[in-house]
Amino acid sequence: MGNKRIWVERNKDGSWDAFSEDGAHIKFGHDRGQFTPGDLMRVALAGCGALSSQFAVESALGDGEGAKIVVDGKYDPETDSYVSFDEHIVVDATDPANGAKIDDEAAEKLSKRIQAHVKKGCTVAHTYEQPTPVRMDVEIRH
Repeated sequence: MGNKRIWVERNKDGSWDAFSEDGAHIKFGHDRGQFTPGDLMRVALAGCGALSSQFAVESALGDGEGAKIVVDGKYDPETDSYVSFDEHIVVDATDPANGAKIDDEAAEKLSKRIQAHVKKGCTVAHTYEQPTPVRMDVEIRH
């Protein structure tokens, strides 16, 4: 899962492209309409929550249903780091088209299932919740 090679390359316009060895691609940078690296940290947390909760949500509401996940971060300019994240998971069970009938008891049960799935399966949250060393190697080719 986590062993796939990832790299980034700078574009002539100042933006960056991220690639994975299996063909994934995303553009990022500091310009309007681009994710910054800090944004991508929050995207990773939200995406992990989405994928981890998907089974529980689809089991309750039907195939193709999912949660909307909003992640805010508290940024500390003195340390140039995020010191905390707030993750808000919203499941819209009001759509009668999906055929699900959710009462208070079923909603509470689904909430607990989602929390359990995310706590068990979200690698990003597990990583953010512990000290994670970053090692750097610089190679100058000349």
